Amino acid sequence: MSDTAAKKSEKPENPDRKPERKGDHRSGKRPRRRFTRPPVWWPLPACAVLGLAAGGAYGVLKAPEYAATSYVVAVPDDTTEPATALGFAQAYARIATSSSTLAYAQPRAGLTARQLRTQVRAETSPESPMIAITGTSKSPAEAADIANAVADALSLSSNQAAKNTGVQLLLFNQAVAPTDPASPSAAISGAVGLCAGGLLGGLWLLARPGRARRPEEGVAAPAAGPVAEPVAERVAEEYATLPAQGEPVSAKEKESVR
Repeated sequence: MSDTAAKKSEKPENPDRKPERKGDHRSGKRPRRRFTRPPVWWPLPACAVLGLAAGGAYGVLKAPEYAATSYVVAVPDDTTEPATALGFAQAYARIATSSSTLAYAQPRAGLTARQLRTQVRAETSPESPMIAITGTSKSPAEAADIANAVADALSLSSNQAAKNTGVQLLLFNQAVAPTDPASPSAAISGAVGLCAGGLLGGLWLLARPGRARRPEEGVAAPAAGPVAEPVAERVAEEYATLPAQGEPVSAKEKESVR
């Protein structure tokens, strides 16, 4: 009897109920990490670092370039004024890189006229009749040869007309092979890239679209309907009390209008 009573007291199990699983610490999901947003001014240091890297790489990878300068001076004869020599120096500086002058210089320089045109430049001062002819190349000796070859060619071509112009070009100083390159070093290129990157980052911060401002909480906009209706009614009543055109206005009406 006791066994049957114990069986009846037991509650029947629900067949639809799924068995509960014990929690496993390994099967639990890890909490998601929240990434903080970068500051608003992050493009400024990022662009500066990129510019520094680009400028430094340019200074390291680019081959150094050398420059050598030769000087030619315009000398007037006894019948020519010094001001005339100054004017001819300006004119000869312009034809120093012309095709005719470079054609005389290319045999000594060992380069074609097209190559010489990209590797030589002529400069002069408005105060002195001296012409500076600069040759550039990746080799120091070649840069000096280019400058001297163009200076000699300019002197020969101009002295052929010295009897008519009264001005003669003389070689004042020959170009010497330089020891230091004229191109900027890796440190200078990196500094220039850093400044350029910082400038671009600052311009991007100034030109970026501004965020929309959120409306202030707790400040409700005034309702137009309920407030405007009493005002309109009051104006209509005052307008109705005004006398018509041509009717006399009494003192009481004047006071009511006031």
